Amino acid sequence: MLKQLVSATVAVVALTATADAAEVTLRLHQFLPPQATIPANFIEPWIAKVEKDSNGRIEIQHFPAMQMGGSPASLYEQVRDGVVDIVWTLPGYTPGAFPKSETFELPFMTKSAEASSQALWEFYEKHLQDEYADVHVLAMHTHGPGIIHVKPRPVKTLDDMQGLKLRGPTRVISSLINQLGATAVGMPVPGVPEALSKGVIDGAVVPWEVTPAIRLNELTKYHTGFEGDAGLYTAVFLFAMNKARYDSLPDDLKAVIDANSGMETSRAAGRAMDEGDKKGRANAESKGAEIFMIPADQAARWKQAAQPVVDAWVADMDKKGLDGTGLLKDAQALIAKYNQ
Repeated sequence: MLKQLVSATVAVVALTATADAAEVTLRLHQFLPPQATIPANFIEPWIAKVEKDSNGRIEIQHFPAMQMGGSPASLYEQVRDGVVDIVWTLPGYTPGAFPKSETFELPFMTKSAEASSQALWEFYEKHLQDEYADVHVLAMHTHGPGIIHVKPRPVKTLDDMQGLKLRGPTRVISSLINQLGATAVGMPVPGVPEALSKGVIDGAVVPWEVTPAIRLNELTKYHTGFEGDAGLYTAVFLFAMNKARYDSLPDDLKAVIDANSGMETSRAAGRAMDEGDKKGRANAESKGAEIFMIPADQAARWKQAAQPVVDAWVADMDKKGLDGTGLLKDAQALIAKYNQ
């Protein structure tokens, strides 16, 4: 009994010492389950590296799947207002709040998340710092090519989009879905499985990487992408920290956060997305999915049909005094730079 008592006391002391070693505890909140690509292959490795680089002085508690409450659309407000310390989210979940960030969501922009995430970070440094002035930005990235996933029937031509109700993630992408002949139903990605099961939507546009986490490969059978070309769309993601919380850190711990922020961190998130796309497609194939890639010679019709979305966005930016044409050209040039 004495040995057991001593052992238990040593264990308690060890746990207390470990807990006391952290000078700073940060709460990280995001909307996907822990097994999804970004939580498992970007956020958790990032947490481990920050904690290691700080010699245990920083502890980061990860709350996936909105465990701290609210909706995915409220994450930006949560980090801005200090309800949580760090979030990973889509700026597009707050329609119209980050207009210049929408540049990367325009149709047929990119086919590589790693390349476009590097381009996006440079674009952020040049154009977007004012949009996120009330938070401390750690990284920005995109996913890979957006794919059409449908339950009732395959989409092999533009005409097949007619009559479909498809989940749209952001304002620009929902506009694109409508322009292509389907009906967009806006919702964050966690709502897709229930909406599909209840018949609220016929399918969704998402990249391959997230499909296993939301059971889309079980709930839909038909999947459509574009052969050898940029994806139908991509979405922008934000990894950000509460500004006051960052400012309160001692300089050496700020340096740890800084060393795990910026271009390389954005690139790592994009790379995780690209790797997740490979796994997501393989998962769909293992379940007997029917995958159709629009041939390059037919993609021109889709691009022509999508062009009014681009034109309307440029006109909207110009009306706001934001030089939509200049933003679009710079984004395209940066994506081309990093795709080399």
